[in-house]
Amino acid sequence: MFSLLRAHIEKRVHLTDEEFDICTKYFVSKKLKKHQFLLNEGDVCRYVGFVNSGCLREYKIDNKGVEHILQFAIEDWWVSDLHSFLSGLPATYNIDALQDSEILLLERSAREELLDNCPKLERFFRLLIESNHVATNERIAESLSASAEERYLKFIKTYPELLEQVPQNQIASYLGITPQSLSRIRKELSQK
Repeated sequence: MFSLLRAHIEKRVHLTDEEFDICTKYFVSKKLKKHQFLLNEGDVCRYVGFVNSGCLREYKIDNKGVEHILQFAIEDWWVSDLHSFLSGLPATYNIDALQDSEILLLERSAREELLDNCPKLERFFRLLIESNHVATNERIAESLSASAEERYLKFIKTYPELLEQVPQNQIASYLGITPQSLSRIRKELSQK
């Protein structure tokens, strides 16, 4: 259950077997069925989640009822409404499972205790948050300056396995375009 998490952590910091055993005591496994919510907008986000298997999405529905997907979280990725998790304020996003999924959850108080008991993970989470910050800024910059086709090509590179697993309307939502625009882009790319 924890082998993927260990490999993920080891990409950034090395833990001894004893340190990793300490780490595993703070995570709780949760299985989600397809369409089951991990977080509802307005609730306080109490966990960060490591996706052991499956796929989730983090999204918001605007006042016109339009869905805006911020992130897909696939195996070996993290998911959370980080602002709510860190601030204790109500979440501005929903998180639900697009497929049956298994998540390893780390509650905020458990995270603090874990960082006290395994200081190397302080560095790990700092590097993780730095990486998230860079990725978020890149996504904002792309949404402001890249064409829809460029954003789609980046999506294909980032999430190649999702092309067949996620409905086209959700990919369009993630890209900030209409499903019709996505169909046109896909058709044009297939003709090149």
